[in-house]
Amino acid sequence: MLKDLLIDESWKTALAAEFSAPYMVQLEDFLAAEKAQGKVIYPRENEYFLALNLTPLSDVRVVILGQDPYHGEGQAHGLCFSVRPDVAPPPSLVNIYKELKDDLGLALPSHGFLESWARQGVLLLNSVLSVEQAKAAAHQKRGWERFTDAVIQCVNASDQPVVFMLWGAYAQKKAAFVDETKHLVLRAPHPSPLSVYRGYFGCKHFSQANAFLSQNGRNVINWQVD
Repeated sequence: MLKDLLIDESWKTALAAEFSAPYMVQLEDFLAAEKAQGKVIYPRENEYFLALNLTPLSDVRVVILGQDPYHGEGQAHGLCFSVRPDVAPPPSLVNIYKELKDDLGLALPSHGFLESWARQGVLLLNSVLSVEQAKAAAHQKRGWERFTDAVIQCVNASDQPVVFMLWGAYAQKKAAFVDETKHLVLRAPHPSPLSVYRGYFGCKHFSQANAFLSQNGRNVINWQVD
């Protein structure tokens, strides 16, 4: 069952009602049927909730929202925009790194593995947490979106101020309910090659995020990917 997969206890407690809801049972049935048909699903089952396992609810300082996991072989591992160290960084992540260099003067990383961000409190959350190999968006509207809405609601309800980085119209719509009197919401076009020149480059979200965290007595993020 999904609730038995690796996930930090803080999230298990906060999302207990979601795991027992009928839509999650239907989602589990869907995933089981897909696997029974021999379909290849990414990421691996024990990585569906990696973002929630590496970043406990009380530790969340920044939320970065993605849409779907990568659907290429070996790419998705449960953190949005991230790939394993031995996988070439996809174009959107390359553009994120370029913005980091421009914004904070950081060296361009040689890999696309963002686990160090997650362990510092950056919740790297996709809206949909699984996908069929080579079929983008194959698992949309199966229940994941409702679950991740609940994740965002948990962060929104937190007493601690959090930075939401919303890149692209999809992310901005999904988190439209976030309380901007308490949290900092940063909006920009998506960093994909199709839209990066429409305002993502030069958005300076990373320096703005750290300034906000510092002003609110929270530790800043070391954005350098080693």
